[in-house]
Amino acid sequence: MFTQYAESQYRAYNEAFAFFKQNPQRLIEAEKFVMDEIIHFIDIHQPEIKRDYDEASYLYSFWKNYPPLDRGRAPKGDQYPWIEVGEQVFGNKLQRHFNANFSVKDSGLPSGADDRCIISSERIRQILGITDSVWVFIDIKTEGPRDESDHAVMSPYQISGSGNWIKIEDGMKNNPIKAEGRIATHDFFCSLSPIYVLSDGTVAPLLTFVIKPVYEMVKEPGTEKTIGQPLSKIKLASIPNGILLTKNPNYNKKYPGLFFPGKDDQSKDRRKMRARISFSLLREIADWRINEIEV
Repeated sequence: MFTQYAESQYRAYNEAFAFFKQNPQRLIEAEKFVMDEIIHFIDIHQPEIKRDYDEASYLYSFWKNYPPLDRGRAPKGDQYPWIEVGEQVFGNKLQRHFNANFSVKDSGLPSGADDRCIISSERIRQILGITDSVWVFIDIKTEGPRDESDHAVMSPYQISGSGNWIKIEDGMKNNPIKAEGRIATHDFFCSLSPIYVLSDGTVAPLLTFVIKPVYEMVKEPGTEKTIGQPLSKIKLASIPNGILLTKNPNYNKKYPGLFFPGKDDQSKDRRKMRARISFSLLREIADWRINEIEV
């Protein structure tokens, strides 16, 4: 079963890889199309997104004795980890939106983004030319006012790479990407393929997005006690496909520091070390790759 379709997948993959390497603008246009679709989703669902996100604060009496444990370094203890609030509120709604507007497959992979599905439509075929499908990976990364940043921490299982598939029996392999910082540099072993070929022949380039719900900390008047963590804004990022990052136009080479070291120390298994991706450099690549929506 593991290799049943390997020969046909190998041929279709390399044909698609060569096509998109020669025609990177088609991938870029597909990424912008899906980014616009996510923005449209937020625009039309913003009232219920805000309602459901803020409900977590109103439900305080039900979880105050069992709060989520603090995360990060040296937390001050005056805010609650809100990661699952964002994942629950955005992920479910976005899946329903895709189901209503595209043909959707929830094909499995052993690892990857918080939310992922293959979407297909005639409009996608018009953009890509050789396929009507893309595999959309969306990571939802909640932030508060103290940890709000102009980057996102990404795991190797959230970024696609160079996508080398030389021999059928070897399978797809990525070259490591350099995560370059001012002090430290390390190899980032991105693990996702830039293109997937399903058993039914569907060719699906991988498109990667980040949704960052940002909450504010409402204080009790005259005190520093936090009494609510309502949604204040939503940040969106489109991270280029691995072919765009490493082949053509090779953004990672053109924009040094696009990836820089993440939160992990050097003792961690190098294959699992995370990297940050710079939102300021994504804006330089194209301003539409970063969006911020006040709610």
